[in-house]
Amino acid sequence: MLKEGDKAPTFNLDSDEGGKLSLRDFGDKTLVLYFYPRDNTPGCTRQAQAFTAARRAIEGAGGAVVGVSRDSLKSHQSFRQKCGLGIPLLSDPDLAVHKAYGAWGEKTMYGKKVEGVLRSTFLVKGGKIVRVFPNVKVDGHAEAVLAALGGATAEPKAAAKKKAAPAKKAPAKKATSASAVKSATKKATAKKAPKKGATKR
Repeated sequence: MLKEGDKAPTFNLDSDEGGKLSLRDFGDKTLVLYFYPRDNTPGCTRQAQAFTAARRAIEGAGGAVVGVSRDSLKSHQSFRQKCGLGIPLLSDPDLAVHKAYGAWGEKTMYGKKVEGVLRSTFLVKGGKIVRVFPNVKVDGHAEAVLAALGGATAEPKAAAKKKAAPAKKAPAKKATSASAVKSATKKATAKKAPKKGATKR
């Protein structure tokens, strides 16, 4: 598998969005190139949907995300429609690009050694590999990639704090209202006191 600092192999693959995509098409963006085993499988579906959800944030951090598998374009298009995906999926049926990046090799499945797709993600910028995520675990991976790109999470937190501010003031308002009620009650009691005295006389 390629390492950080290695030259990124070029590619020119068919995209389910139409036409072909090559490495140079991404210019000075940081390309998030992820390899996954198969369309419409549980893990691959969650991963693709997570990247779809994170796409705007990734683009906001100067990146672009693309998935690659050996599935056909027809399979990719069905996968996109069925799962509501919003990222380009490239078809690499002869595994040439998988092998160039080291995303194809020996792995263990159910206790047995087999050859297959090594779920992995590469961040590519300026024609070089700047970050490698080998042996990817699907859950939380899109967030880890966004963090590696420097995607900000501070803004949502700040917004949450601003929204929380009025909630802190609410108890104070209630306390003020309660004080007003007590004050009004005392005044009413004070006014009633003389009347009771007058009745006794």
